[in-house]
Amino acid sequence: MNDPLGAFLRHLSVERNASPHTLRGYRTDLADFQRFLGARGAAGLAAADPRAVRAWLAALHARGLDPVSVARKLAALRSCLRFLVRRGVLERNPAREIAGPRQPRKLVSFLPVDEATQLVEGRGVGGADRTRDLAILELLYASGLRVSELSGLHVDALDRAEHTVRVLGKGRKERIVPYGGPAARRLEAWLARRGERPGPLFTNARGGRLGVRSIHAIVRRAARAAGLTRRVSPHTLRHSFATHLLDGGADLRAIQELLGHSRLSTTQRYTHVGAEQLMKVYDRAHPRATAKGASQAS
Repeated sequence: MNDPLGAFLRHLSVERNASPHTLRGYRTDLADFQRFLGARGAAGLAAADPRAVRAWLAALHARGLDPVSVARKLAALRSCLRFLVRRGVLERNPAREIAGPRQPRKLVSFLPVDEATQLVEGRGVGGADRTRDLAILELLYASGLRVSELSGLHVDALDRAEHTVRVLGKGRKERIVPYGGPAARRLEAWLARRGERPGPLFTNARGGRLGVRSIHAIVRRAARAAGLTRRVSPHTLRHSFATHLLDGGADLRAIQELLGHSRLSTTQRYTHVGAEQLMKVYDRAHPRATAKGASQAS
């Protein structure tokens, strides 16, 4: 195989339906490893061995990369080398047995219900694009869509009678997600202004598709207008959607389906948030939850 990296990227694109964003990430990470091998006098990915992989990880740490980035690069390398084993280029995967860096447990960031409501109701949101921006805010919170999924929606993805949206998620897997009455009303107001022509659901001033960066900017402006002091992004609304469903008694499997997670373990991080909230409520409410309360009760 003359170009192992190129063959692997074609495999991801054609057989795995990887997104352009995923392909760029894999290309960047694996090209970095190839350069590292070249500096050591090794001839490309086919010359990789466990010692080279460990040395690369050490070099990444020395460059100041955080554990999450190092783990992502190692996962990309494992996937590529596994592909080369299947194609007979390598006898074994030299990255398979190498442990990645320990990941810090990252807590999910979400808004309390009152702040989420304040944000999506658009208090203080103005300007010529107000109708569109309010529809975006409501739909993000009502459906838990990823920002890339929202940006990629077309008008015909909406079932306006059933209040559902057809979403093309990671790995180009399709799912149907419901949205509620407030989001439906905001969407109808936006479509009345946008017009019923086919094409991207959310458009910019030139009529083209509204990009991911623009949606991030819309959410940030709305958060400032609502008087929220914390950092808020479209993903914050996705986390808030899932957390509030869980707090309301929704089944974890149902939330997994709505979010488009391939693994339940990804969705289970919201249970940690629920447990933390439960402890806070307990600490505030129970007379013997704290040392002070216990001394007063005795």
